[in-house]
Amino acid sequence: MKSIWKFPLHVLAHVILLLAFCMAPVALMAKEAAPMAEDPVVEKRMVHISEELRCLVCQNESLASSRAELATDLREEVRSLIRQGKSDTQIKEYLVTRYGDFVLYRPEVKALTWILWFGPFLLLLAGVVGMALYLRQRQAEQVQAEDQNLSEEERRRVAQLLKEGDAS
Repeated sequence: MKSIWKFPLHVLAHVILLLAFCMAPVALMAKEAAPMAEDPVVEKRMVHISEELRCLVCQNESLASSRAELATDLREEVRSLIRQGKSDTQIKEYLVTRYGDFVLYRPEVKALTWILWFGPFLLLLAGVVGMALYLRQRQAEQVQAEDQNLSEEERRRVAQLLKEGDAS
């Protein structure tokens, strides 16, 4: 039998076998898709709640979008609490009790979280006040330096001009 390939069939067989061998670890590492809730209402509610919660591993992702194993476990726990008939508020309170205010993307404004809510604004205000004081001091130093560079004749001339300005 004549091959339409320019190289022998046994070489092609070896290449295919080599590719299959190289792809085997990828196939072994593949995970099964995460099961959806049996009830679409439960799943929709779980997604809504988990979008308002922070992944404790990733910290900059919501629980809904995180792929961390802890996030998967927490989503399953939220599903379980939904099936038990808990309200959204009760579920969040349970998670806050267990993991602290950090689990919420938007923690409540209370004495313990004031620094989270108002800290950035206080730092900004302190920076603006510090900059204003620095510029005022710098301007005063420049005026003082200019005064020291004037000769006696120039100082008399400045004083005379200021008196003329006040008289008019």
